[in-house]
Amino acid sequence: MAKPHRGFFRRLASITTTTLLLLAVLHVLRTAAEDEQSPWPICGPEPSSGNYPQNSTYHTNINLLSASLPRNASSSAALYATGNVGDVPNIVYGQALCRGDVANASACETCVANAFPGAQRVCPLYKDVVIFYDFCQLRFSNRNFLVDDDYIVTTYILQRSRLVGSPAFDGAVGLLVNATAEHVVEDSSRRFSTGEEGFDDSRNSKIYALSQCTPDITADVCRKCLNVIIGQLPIWFSRRTGGAIFGVWCNFRYEVYPFFSGRPLVQLPQFVGRPPASAPPVIRGGEKRRNSTGKVLAILMPTIAVMLVVAVVYFFCWRRRRPEEDAFLPSQSAASDDIQDIDSLLLDLETLRVATDDFDNSKMLGRGGFGIVYKGVLPDGQEIAVKRLCQTSRQGIGELKSELVLVAKLHHRNLVRLVGVCLEEQEKILVYEYMPKRSLDTILFDSEQNKELDWRQRFKIVNGIARGLQYLHQDSQLKIVHRDLKASNILLDFDYNPKISDFGLAKLFRGDQSEDVTSRIAGTYGYMAPEYAMRGQYSIKSDVFSFGVLVLEIVTGRRNDGSYNIEQDIDLVNLVWEHWNRGNVIEMIDPSLSNHPPVDQILKCIHVGLLCVQRKPASRPTMSSVNIMFSSHTVRLPSLSRPPFFIQEVGVSESSTAHSDAYLPGENSTVMSSNQVSITELSPR
Repeated sequence: MAKPHRGFFRRLASITTTTLLLLAVLHVLRTAAEDEQSPWPICGPEPSSGNYPQNSTYHTNINLLSASLPRNASSSAALYATGNVGDVPNIVYGQALCRGDVANASACETCVANAFPGAQRVCPLYKDVVIFYDFCQLRFSNRNFLVDDDYIVTTYILQRSRLVGSPAFDGAVGLLVNATAEHVVEDSSRRFSTGEEGFDDSRNSKIYALSQCTPDITADVCRKCLNVIIGQLPIWFSRRTGGAIFGVWCNFRYEVYPFFSGRPLVQLPQFVGRPPASAPPVIRGGEKRRNSTGKVLAILMPTIAVMLVVAVVYFFCWRRRRPEEDAFLPSQSAASDDIQDIDSLLLDLETLRVATDDFDNSKMLGRGGFGIVYKGVLPDGQEIAVKRLCQTSRQGIGELKSELVLVAKLHHRNLVRLVGVCLEEQEKILVYEYMPKRSLDTILFDSEQNKELDWRQRFKIVNGIARGLQYLHQDSQLKIVHRDLKASNILLDFDYNPKISDFGLAKLFRGDQSEDVTSRIAGTYGYMAPEYAMRGQYSIKSDVFSFGVLVLEIVTGRRNDGSYNIEQDIDLVNLVWEHWNRGNVIEMIDPSLSNHPPVDQILKCIHVGLLCVQRKPASRPTMSSVNIMFSSHTVRLPSLSRPPFFIQEVGVSESSTAHSDAYLPGENSTVMSSNQVSITELSPR
């Protein structure tokens, strides 16, 4: 693996580091009445790096990079190269990739060489530019995007304007694009594939597709990247005769005319109607089944079916005996290895006593119903937040380790990092990285301190939370629902980068599981989705709802506690909705956002926030779609429906549902300092 990508792709390829996302997927959508021709540029992808002065040192470094990168890419067997020129703050990082069917090395060099002036022509003076041509792509930036530890896929979405009448067309496209993607994953040398498929339509008798990954990534990372962008097919390309998502790390394209050179590497037969669900994505050979095989299957299949029925019955009986089992407790075979991983994080009690001056009150950051949080400093100088669960906590060592098995596998720039754990002398202590800017709620909802948060910082916080959630929901081999996303669980580092914290209520979904039901509602009212608060149904769309509430709170600077219009007894979400419908939602923007904030961007955030809090889970977008909406300048946002009214009291007792303490200032807790790390008591679920 190429050195510039080592940290980035090692994190992505490892299951222990691929949990909690988009991250984030950053897209730019271009839809035109007339189909666009290349090049397809992205000028200043989020987060924006700004502009450079004409004839500056940065401009000179771009020109220096343009003298070496085209040659390096064309001389590589994979037609791919990365590099950098200069020193901070004028360093320029670059990446160039030629399409696998480019005619020769000379054509590759010419394409990349032309891309440099082309990028500066269409995106003048932008520090960060991505540009895609038919046969090559180029990115240069002042940001070292080559070692990002997020799963960021900066992409350009191209939609063809002409539509087809047959609804089967989408199925044919999906089959072909997935087939080429699978071929790319198997091609360890070039990570490139083309494909062709017949289609029963007089105007569109064939479909052509191409997929590609950068050649230095692993098969698992390539598959993950392609899965993310191909998963957008139903959203952006329904019945369209052509389209593409061009990404920095992977891409695909399909058309109803030949657009690549040479014979297709994957050839599928004519697509008629809906393909069988069990059909393989790629056809590699002729008919190999024999009549004898059919006879054997005819005998075996009923037997297998009976065995499956018995297994299913046994499974449900077993589940009835353990209805509240935790969804993410590891299997017995994996538990030993997981606990060994946790043991490697063990810290001795004496170290923590020294770090916190023997848990002195002057080091206290917060107090809650289940314990106290202290600030500490380890012998190596690292600042830490120490969560000391009280002795009366019902959470046992086994349950605590099960929680830690999950948290220890979460490595993402927008998630709080677990430093260690102490389980000595009946103590149960969790140690996290220290966040000097406190939790979001302590700044956002304070009339004086919220002036620290200008719109640039608030939008950075919104984007970071969205990326962290996408990582949890989609970009990891673990699909995790946080279940307690709220302002007090968003911690801020020195640069106001957000980090999601407190995974005590998190649930892990396995395989194709998309939702679950619990009889013990846990979380924070005001952020809970209605289907979860009322019926115990939760899914990734429950987190999307909480995210929508957070976005509206960040824009308005107000809590969603129903106290902003006492006469009408209306909550913040519905108050924003009513202003949106009346056309005066701009009045809801936090007045502390002075100095002419970008109103269009703020209105987009409000629109996305309202999309996320719609009553029906199916109507809420996924976090990957949210990231597309935030980063695109032209994407048309879906229409809105009225959000649900919040239920302030639910027919369950607080003692049976409140498993998380947010340490908000109030009757039962006191914020002592600048860092809020929630303390959570768990029971086996």
